[in-house]
Amino acid sequence: MCAESVFPPPENADENGIVAVSRTIDTGLLKDAYMHGIFPWPFGEEYDVIPWCAPLERGVLMLEDFHIPRSLVREMKKMDFSLRIDHDFPAVIRGCARALRKEAPGTWITSQVIDAYCEFHKMGYAHSFETYDSQGELVGGLYGISIGRIFCGESMFYKRSGASKFAFVKMADVLKAKGVVLVDTQMVTSVTASFGAVEIPSADYIRLLEKYRGKPLKFRELDASE
Repeated sequence: MCAESVFPPPENADENGIVAVSRTIDTGLLKDAYMHGIFPWPFGEEYDVIPWCAPLERGVLMLEDFHIPRSLVREMKKMDFSLRIDHDFPAVIRGCARALRKEAPGTWITSQVIDAYCEFHKMGYAHSFETYDSQGELVGGLYGISIGRIFCGESMFYKRSGASKFAFVKMADVLKAKGVVLVDTQMVTSVTASFGAVEIPSADYIRLLEKYRGKPLKFRELDASE
């Protein structure tokens, strides 16, 4: 059983997918939200409120449908990258925040979000999949939330071409080995679509969530050569 939520149900979301707003974000709200199909999407540092969202259409990647584009298979054979998990979560989320700032003014990964997710990481819910080059430099990666057999992807970044896609492919391998069934991508982008992500109605996602949610998985640190 899942505890009753402080949030309104996802079906109450408005046309923009917003369920509720708050002035703060903490680990209690994060756990409650993800367990009920909701996630925060702040407008930026300059805004006083944080929207909590449940999109009317949800991006999901069923791992049984995961595939690697042929062009990426060829690229990966030339990559000198390795994977580490949870080695430097703060560096990954800050890397994602910096990458978003390059694309548009501000970022939804605000300082308050960084602090909350770093605490969520310490609790075992938030995890980072990190790409390192042959010199041991962090050159890309992604982070997300583990809730049983669902992994909620949050954001990716790269400093070298292909580094975030490398992390995504290796993440999928690890998740499948752990028995994870789907990755919640929130939205479908050109990158996630290339791996097999599709949009489904929010109600269908909630049914999957109710079936597969649970305690966060534990990941040991490893590299891609293992």
